[in-house]
This record gives sequence, C-alpha cells and structure tokens, in this order.
Amino acid sequence: MLRPALLAATVSSIALLSAGSALAQVQTQAQTEAQTQTAAEPAGVDDIVVTAQRRSENIRDVPFAVSALTPQTLQDISAGGADVLALSGRVPSLQVESSNGRYAPRFYIRGLGNVDFDFTASQPVSVVLDDVVLESVYLKGFPLFDVQQLEVLRGPQGTLFGRNTPAGVIKIDSVKPSDEFTGFGSLTYGNLGSTRAEAAVTLPASETLQVRGAFLWNHRDDWVDNAYNPSFANPDKDDLGNFDDIAGRVHVAWTPTARLSTLLTLQARDYEGTGTMNRANALTKGSNKLNDNFDRDTVYYDGGRNNFQKQKTTSQSLRVAYDFGPATLTGIVGSYQGWSQGDGDIDGGVASAPATASYKTPFNSETGTLSSDLLQNTYELRLASNGDARLGWQIGAFYWDERINLVSGTFNGVGNPQPTRVTDIVQKSDSWSVFGQGSYRLTEALKVTAGLRYTDDNRDYFGRIVLGTGAGGTGAVSVGDEQVSWDVSALYEVNDSLNLFARVAKGYRGPSIQGRNLPVLTTADSETVMSYETGFKARLFDGRGRLNGTAYAYEVSDMQFTAIGGADNSNRLINADKGEGYGLELDGDLYLGAGFSLAAGAAWNHTEIKDGDLLVAICGSNCTVTDPIVTVGTTRRAKVDGNPFPQAPEYTANLTLNYVLPLGDDTEFFASTDWTMLKDFNLFLYESVEFMQDTHFEGGLRAGWRDLGRGLEAAAYVRNLTDEENVIGAIDFNNLTAFVNEPRTYGVQLTKRF
Repeated sequence: MLRPALLAATVSSIALLSAGSALAQVQTQAQTEAQTQTAAEPAGVDDIVVTAQRRSENIRDVPFAVSALTPQTLQDISAGGADVLALSGRVPSLQVESSNGRYAPRFYIRGLGNVDFDFTASQPVSVVLDDVVLESVYLKGFPLFDVQQLEVLRGPQGTLFGRNTPAGVIKIDSVKPSDEFTGFGSLTYGNLGSTRAEAAVTLPASETLQVRGAFLWNHRDDWVDNAYNPSFANPDKDDLGNFDDIAGRVHVAWTPTARLSTLLTLQARDYEGTGTMNRANALTKGSNKLNDNFDRDTVYYDGGRNNFQKQKTTSQSLRVAYDFGPATLTGIVGSYQGWSQGDGDIDGGVASAPATASYKTPFNSETGTLSSDLLQNTYELRLASNGDARLGWQIGAFYWDERINLVSGTFNGVGNPQPTRVTDIVQKSDSWSVFGQGSYRLTEALKVTAGLRYTDDNRDYFGRIVLGTGAGGTGAVSVGDEQVSWDVSALYEVNDSLNLFARVAKGYRGPSIQGRNLPVLTTADSETVMSYETGFKARLFDGRGRLNGTAYAYEVSDMQFTAIGGADNSNRLINADKGEGYGLELDGDLYLGAGFSLAAGAAWNHTEIKDGDLLVAICGSNCTVTDPIVTVGTTRRAKVDGNPFPQAPEYTANLTLNYVLPLGDDTEFFASTDWTMLKDFNLFLYESVEFMQDTHFEGGLRAGWRDLGRGLEAAAYVRNLTDEENVIGAIDFNNLTAFVNEPRTYGVQLTKRF
C-alpha cells in the first residue's frame, strides 16, 4: 500500500501546483466581499511565528507540517485542572494517553508512538521545553503554565532535534522576561474541589537585567469512593481522585552588551495525587462499550493504597548567545533531577470477592514504584547565520546522558504494605551527535533546504531481583548504534498568499531495552523511518482565513513495538519487519464576521503492521480476538500482520468557535466552544472486539466578560460538556478492566493582567 500512497502524494503535489492559480482567484473574488466589512471588525487572522527550524519565521515559510497552540487555547482546555493529556486531538494527527496518571504521558503523531508504561522506555515523539529535550516519559508530564506557544512538528525532526524524533516534536516555549513590567494572576474554582491558581510577573531590574517568575498550583479533592476496603476508606467515602500539583519557574535574562545575551532558568515541581483508576469488569465480552459495572464515582480496590503517586523534579538550564554579526553562537546546558513513588491496584478489583460480585477478578495484581531516581544532562552548541540572505545555515553539536535507578515491587493485593517481590534496575544512556542544515533561495519564489545529522547512541541496563521468586537473579545487557538522519525540502511561493512545499526525511529511534520480566531482558534494534510529504499553506479571503493541507506517507524499518500484557502478563520489546503509514491533514482558521471566528483541523491516518511472521500474546481475559490464532507450544498467539499500530486513531478532528461582542468602554462579552474527536483505534497490537475503540469526542464551553483597559476577565467554563465516558486504555491479562477519561468539570475563573 505504500507505493500507491507515494504515487498519491506525488499526484497531490502536482495538483497543488495547478491549484495555486485557483486559490489566488478565489482570494481575488473574496477581496470585494472583504471590503464591505465594517472598519471595526478585525482585518483578518494574525500571522503565526514559529521556531520549528530553530529560528523565528512565519509558519507559512516552514517546509513541513507544523501547528501552533496559543496561550488562550491552553488556558481554555486546562481550566478544569486537566494535564497534558488534554492536548490529544487538538491538532491533526496528535494523540496523547497514559496508564500512569498525570506524570508519564505518551505522545503519538501520525500513529507513531510507544505504549510502554515504564520510565525507562523510549518514545518516537520528543518533547522540548525551552530548548531542552525531555527524553524520559518521567519528565514529559511537566505541567503547562505561563506558556508563550506550543508547536507540534509532524514528521521526522532528526536533523535539528536529534534522536528519537522520527514521529515529530512537541516544542514548548514559556514566556521569557522583557524590558516591561508585566504579569497576570488567575484563580479558577470548580466542582470536585478543583482549584487552579496561576501567576507570573516580569521584573525589569535594569536595562540589562530582567526576571520572570511564574507559579502554578493545581488541586482537586478526592471524589471517588473505594467501596470495598474499609481500611482504605475515609469517613466521607471519598478516597481517590485527588491531586496537588505545585510548580514554579524563574527566568533570569542578562544582556550585558548588545551582542551577548544569557538566560538562566530554574524550575521545580512537587506533585502528589491519585494515579490511573483501573475498573474491573467494565467491559463485557463481545462489546467495546462500558457496561453497568462501570460507575465513575466508585471503585473496589483491595490493594494499591488508593493508587497514590508522588513526584518531585527540579531543573536548571543556562543559554548563552553571542552575536558575531554574520552569525550567532548559542550554547545551552540543561539538567533535570527527579524522584517518584507510586502504587496501583492493577486488576481494579478483588480476587477474594464472591463469584457474583461485579468487581470479582481472577487474581490480585498490585504493583508499585518504591523509588525512582532520574538524572538527565544535555549540552548543545549551535552556530547559525543571521539575517535573511540568500544562503542560510546552522551547524552544531549535541550531547545527552541519562541515569535512571528504579526500584519496583509487587504486592499481595490485600492491603499488606510489604512487597512480595522487589526488583532494582539501573539504566544508563548517552548520545552524542553533530548536525548541520542549510537553505538556499534559488529564485525569489523557490527555496530549498537540506539537513544532516550523525548520532552515536549507547545504553546499558542492569537489573537484579532483590526479594521474592528468583531472588539474587540478575540481568544485564548493552545496546548501541550509529545512524545518519537527513532531510531535503523545497518551498515554492506561488504568490503572497500561497506557498507549496515538499519534503523527504529520514528519521531514527535508538535501540531500546525492557527489563520488566527480570531475569529475562528483551531488546529492540533501532528503527528508521523514511517519510515523504507535500502540501500547501494558504491565506484566503484577503487575509481573513488560513488553510494548510498535507499529504504524507512513511515506511518504518525494524519498527519497535512493546507487547504488553496478554495471558502471560509480560512486557516485551519486539521489532516488526516494517510499518507503513499514510494520510491527509487539514487545519486552518477563518474570521467569519460579526464577531465570530472558527478554527478547525482534521486528519485521516492509515497505519499498518507489515510482518507476516510477527506473533504476540493475546488477552488472558475473556475477550474476542479477531486475528488469526497460532499455537506455539502450549500458548496461543495472534498474527498481527496488517493490523493498525496501537493507539493510532484513523481519524482525528478538532473545532473551536469563538465569539466576541463589544460592549463599549473597552469591554466585551466573549464565548467559545471547542470539540475534539478520535475515531477508530486499537488499544493493543492484536485486534479484539472489546479493545477496538469507535468514536471518542469531548467538548468544552467558556464564556465571560473582559475589561481590556483594566486587564480584567471573569469567565465560567465547562469541560467534557456532555460528560462523555471514553475508554482510553485497558488491562488485558486479568479481566476486562478499563480506565477512562476525565469527568465533567465546571467552575468560574477570574484573571487580572497588567
């Protein structure tokens, strides 16, 4: 199927070239209509400036698919206390999910991701916060606050952003200090005892020294009753669902001369709350719908100590830049330190319960992280040309190292705090690379860009069983690889309102190790991705609208998968021979007039495993497998050739409608509603009726009043407006256990800006 997709992409690029004049004609016709609008209405949509290529440029000049989320969007979707999982579906082809609560999210772009829940796992989507990569899932859940812009870069980004970016990059930039005294304070209060307090201020100490401080407190009360075990229960019967997430950031900008600038950043987070709440027997054999056993407000746990989680992280980074005139030399040093602990009733029920109980499980499964320590260091040096000359270039070098020490335990599931099995693992990783990118404007309309990166990866893993069956057993393995990533792209400016682009890129994810089943260790070889995309970026209706479209296709060689669960309750790394993906993406926004504006996006993403010999364990519960079954020894395995990638929705869509009504005296009424949809995705590698998901959607509403002159805003909000109960994950080794999305939240919000 890949060859037809590539042919379709080529035909699409030719069609887009011929479409240039047609789009231009549509805009010319629209100019007359635009001139009839009143002068009081906005002239059109604002230009979006991004740093997707490590330099500021209009989003229309970036030769690949990139989307940007504004601070207002992030504020809207986080009003009810949501974490980074709320980003899922906000731009085309983006999926975010987690079975580890609020502190270990997993990102997927165009279907590429990794379902592994371990802190030691790698992902093909990188998160970069203020130019520092957050490699481990341990760090990727750092809360979003005081954000200037969030960019989603789709497709391989190995040239400029390095290893483990074959699917793309989530690039987050926080607000930096300026030479003006500015800031804001915001307080949100809602149901479930939800409170979100956020504040930030910039203090210009002098002409050369500025400081920006930002703070977040995100809180929710317990609201779920553990109806089984009185030793866990509180008198008010609210035992789970709480969280307290406190985070702070300080930027210190010092510019001693016109050429030299420095930025010191200090961050910290202290999080404590309830992890993912698994719910036993929430699905019924032959159906993927939640059954009557599911109750949002109630669980039945005999273990997990109410699924508690704790995490502390601190970080420091220093960015120094010196402008030599023709070029600027930039150095970035960053370090993250972290510690976490947690426990979970994985089966979500009680093995000793009566056979007729809705929460009866075949056996108890309780696991926890007794302690997890992480240290990550990054170093980058980059020299980039200045100005808008015909030739632009940048070269650099990068080094990253990481150490994770994880002590985990399994428990007997009846409230005994002493583990029955303990494992202690240490994983050390390092990677260094050199890279370069150059762009050349062949004509006033055509610019070509090419990049190259060489990467050397190494990873060492050592584990031992400290307590329980196999105590004293050890496992050790080392993996490494060297790879070259590259990309070539072209951007053609048809006219002032239409750009066409095409890109070919090779991406790379380094080798991985999995030691969950000590003393058995599994490894996966490096995977490489060849990606092809073409598209357009257009301004429509005399600048009142914007529309971007992309057609893409990619092929993954030696694709890494994590086979989790199954009847043997294992967590193994495997390589598939190949994986394929192709699809279409559209996103844009439009000022409709009369105070209304619309932003929307949609994507069709087809993914397919291509390996006729790949077999994986199937569910240990009573599920209905639809794949061909092969018996290997005494175990049954599913052939997954032709299946979609796990957690890869075939369709995603988002829509936001805004309305602003001027009230006079610099005040206005505003309202907005936003909706996302994910459709047709599989939770596991094998296919079964119960774990194939249909359509998930969520919507929100926010409305209020602003005084622009005084910087005041008062609003009311509702998140998950229709109280959808969407299955976002499942446990397949024990029973038909599932976990779901956030409940409906609502409340009020007050904001003061200055």
